[in-house]
Amino acid sequence: MIIGDEPYAPYQRPPLPKEFMLGQKDDRDILIRPEATYDKHGIELRLNQQVVAINPIENTLALDNGEKLDYDKLALCAGARARKINLPGGELAGVCYLRSLDDVKNIKNYLGVNGAVTPGCRAVIIGGGYIGLETAAALTKLGVNVTVLEMQDRVLARVTASEVSEFFQRVHTEEGVSIRTNIAVSHIEGEHLLTVCNDNGEHFDANLVIIGVGVIPNVELAEAAGLAVENGITVDEFDCTSNENIVAAGDCTNHPTSLLANSLLGGRLRLESVPNAVEQAKTAAASICSQSLPYASYPWFWSDQYDLKLQIAGLNQGFDQVLIRGDNKHGWSFVAWYLKEGKLLAADCVNRPKEFLVAKQLLSREITVDPAKLVDESIDPKIFLQ
Repeated sequence: MIIGDEPYAPYQRPPLPKEFMLGQKDDRDILIRPEATYDKHGIELRLNQQVVAINPIENTLALDNGEKLDYDKLALCAGARARKINLPGGELAGVCYLRSLDDVKNIKNYLGVNGAVTPGCRAVIIGGGYIGLETAAALTKLGVNVTVLEMQDRVLARVTASEVSEFFQRVHTEEGVSIRTNIAVSHIEGEHLLTVCNDNGEHFDANLVIIGVGVIPNVELAEAAGLAVENGITVDEFDCTSNENIVAAGDCTNHPTSLLANSLLGGRLRLESVPNAVEQAKTAAASICSQSLPYASYPWFWSDQYDLKLQIAGLNQGFDQVLIRGDNKHGWSFVAWYLKEGKLLAADCVNRPKEFLVAKQLLSREITVDPAKLVDESIDPKIFLQ
């Protein structure tokens, strides 16, 4: 049995600010599996229902409709929710978040009528992270005038080096997006037309405002049930929680890295990524079936913006050196290698699938490469693995 609080069968979230926003995919295109698949395999979908309490002593769940369900094994795959910001005017009509299918449908309602974007439509995006920039790219393609407001001094400041931030700011500016950094939004006002104001008295008019300032893991149910929680539901290498009958997987979990080759990752991680959720789900399912499949997948991520595919291998926290392979100043294809004390930590690969595949191998196998070779484009990156 799958219990979900949305009215839709399980669907993919990455296409929401991209292909779904652009109308290239519809509700059915983004389903993880057709609904008939669940019937075929005897899986009961309980949609538009919410679990309000877990009793790990009685092995029961309480639903918001008053129903109580028994379980032998329970998997918590609760994901994360959009982080809300506490601003005056933050609850006005036209102030949107982007996390769910309904969120995107709501955003599209403010863009125009019957799927057509109203000429001159303006959107302000608060937050210059990946979700903000992906949304900016899609809206720009639709003909919306987009302004991105970022509180820090550069976009993607929390996740990339300045060289990569400068690249994405250049690309978005060339595509017509107005990016303003060092902007602290103070409040939002207006009715039919919204105005976003900052501490310096500047204001930005918009037909809609989209807030993208990160997510919060959904751990409240687990915490109330007495499970160990620390920046996510604490799980072991088999995705087992502190209760023997409960496993957990995905964005809501904090898992150990002891089985990963690269010791620079540290002791534990909470990752917000599709590859992590998929691999953790395999491990959690194995544990439910009393099989041993330890989770040992190395972190990787991706982001699609315009005709750019950014593929990220590893985690760059603590880097002390960035090496660039390619032209990040003018072109749309390069690699940013992140090193710490000469050892590779991560790689941001923009339209460089070959280097991305090599980077994943270098990291998982802890292969050391001469930094001068990493930036030498005359060398086939496959040679780094030899």
